[in-house]
Amino acid sequence: MEENCGRSRRERWADVIAVGAIGALSAMTLIGRQSGNLRSGWLIFDIAVGIVACGLILVLRRHPVTGALAQAALAALSPAATPPATVGTLTVAQRRPLGTAALVAFAGVVGHFVQGLWRPIDGLSLLWYSVLDVAVHAALLGWGQWTQARRQLLGSLRERALRAEAEQGRRVAEARTLERTKMAREMHDVLAHRLSLLATYAGALEYRPDSSPQQLAQAAGVIRTGVHQALDELREVISVLRDSEVDDLPGGRPQPTFGDLAGLVAESRDAGADIRYAESVAAPDSLPPATGRTAYRVVQEGLTNARKHAAGEPVTLVVDGGPGESLRIELTNPSGYGESLTPGSGTGLVGLTERVHLAGGTLDHGKSADGDYWLRASLPWPA
Repeated sequence: MEENCGRSRRERWADVIAVGAIGALSAMTLIGRQSGNLRSGWLIFDIAVGIVACGLILVLRRHPVTGALAQAALAALSPAATPPATVGTLTVAQRRPLGTAALVAFAGVVGHFVQGLWRPIDGLSLLWYSVLDVAVHAALLGWGQWTQARRQLLGSLRERALRAEAEQGRRVAEARTLERTKMAREMHDVLAHRLSLLATYAGALEYRPDSSPQQLAQAAGVIRTGVHQALDELREVISVLRDSEVDDLPGGRPQPTFGDLAGLVAESRDAGADIRYAESVAAPDSLPPATGRTAYRVVQEGLTNARKHAAGEPVTLVVDGGPGESLRIELTNPSGYGESLTPGSGTGLVGLTERVHLAGGTLDHGKSADGDYWLRASLPWPA
């Protein structure tokens, strides 16, 4: 509100200054015309017309066309209205379309031509007066239209810059959201498997309190090692996602690849899982690293879900494919009994589906008629 009041105050001062300046020009015009024409009876009439024409400048801000036409009509009566009429023509040319501005300029030409007919200037023929009349109004029209076009261009560029800035801000926000989603997916893939193994060992300690001290110490050692590994993997994931996805993690430890599947299966078997693993892959060394990492995450998520929701049930893992075809992964396991003791976020398969789709593959999961759960993935393998 204070800004609007300040703007109104500036506009009023601008109008006062404009009226004063144009009034001074009108007075100078009258002095010049009266010195060459001794008919001083026109003086009072010219002063009155000049005052009215200058007062119409205040109307131009809200009604430029009406004010300019009135000034053109007054210009036909007295040379004192010539400066205000010039301002009116220029104002319309700056604010209105070319057609409207041309009509107002034409009205100004006619008004000044009438003035030249009945109040000619000594020493200037009507022909040259007409030429000057047309040339001046054409210049005013061109100047005003150029100013209007420039102002519109600057406004368009300013608006485009604001839109570009807003778009850049939106892209930055989307990039941050995608980065957070990626980090959450990576942390889930890495930690869910590790923590489910720890939960399995901890459950064994809880339900077998009669184990020998050696077995208890061994299980406790496995849990401690697993906790350290989980913390290390968490730091590594955060370090990678902070920079960019690279092939090697800090500390010289590579990201999991297709060749690490056997170790993943062995790790789950050591935790007591019954896994039947069948692999029939031609030329596994030619598999792209990104596809191998995605395949590893698919198997990791499948084994984690089987351990959480069907603990103690056998898991069948089949991996086959070759170059020029696709890499196919299928995990099946019977349904479990009771609720899982390991809490889950419920978004693991959602993030895994997104990962597989980004790799150009497909992922499906469901429950068969005989009650077995299945997870199938197909990843592209270029020749």
